[in-house]
Amino acid sequence: MKKALYFLLTKSIGIYINLLSFVFPKKASQLAYAIFSEPRSGKLSKNNLPKILQESKTETFRYEEHQFQTYTWEGNDIVVLLVHGWESNASRWENLLPYLKKSGSTIIAIDGPAHGLSSGKEFSIPKYAEFIHIAVEKFQPKYLIGHSIGGKTCLYYQSVYQNDKIEKIVVLGSPSDFKIILQNYIALLSLNYKISKALEDHYSEHFKIKLEHFSGQLFASKLNVKGLVAHDIDDTVVLFEEGKKIASTWKNVVFIETKGLGHSMHDDELYEKVSRFLFETE
Repeated sequence: MKKALYFLLTKSIGIYINLLSFVFPKKASQLAYAIFSEPRSGKLSKNNLPKILQESKTETFRYEEHQFQTYTWEGNDIVVLLVHGWESNASRWENLLPYLKKSGSTIIAIDGPAHGLSSGKEFSIPKYAEFIHIAVEKFQPKYLIGHSIGGKTCLYYQSVYQNDKIEKIVVLGSPSDFKIILQNYIALLSLNYKISKALEDHYSEHFKIKLEHFSGQLFASKLNVKGLVAHDIDDTVVLFEEGKKIASTWKNVVFIETKGLGHSMHDDELYEKVSRFLFETE
């Protein structure tokens, strides 16, 4: 029943946008973009933070018209920065935190644009990367860990900024090709060519590169840091092949195939491997 209602809702929205495009094309494309770029869950309330975040030291940063939130679990001088994915927030790392804390490291988690306690309604990878850069400059992490779109943002960040303080990056269940994500959205709403073209043009202009080049696979090929990519073969949100694409071009990478974890990738054995990858000396 829920699937049928969801199908009817998405198709109804698509029909409305398609009809609107013949009368007010600019308004129709703006609406299509707004629906695509605005997360519908993942926000937090300061008055009702998850317990794991209450145990951290919080800090709010301002950048242009935006503000974003960080959470710190203090330890030694080795710093790990955690980057969550779409419609999530910093609390998603609760299961991983005990494994990272065993090392004695300082752990920093960030809320992305329009997520958690960070401001805004619009999410984009370039904006998220700008937030990450401010956090990296402030906290000087050696390691980045990203889940889902957060993992792809880590790849984008390092490929653009080439920060020599970053030594290792862990990417969990992350997509490679942005164009696939956008095309899936267009197909979900059955948007017409006029709208789909307007969306592609908007993102090409926004990213300043062709959509087919906005690829985790391409970003990874530019990295000199050590990497670990883990992806589950049962992931129905981001297909397993996307993780393989990312790993295929990374010069110094370990690829871990998991089964039965789905998209969340929460697993004690996997987190042990992540911890060993980061903290064990070779």
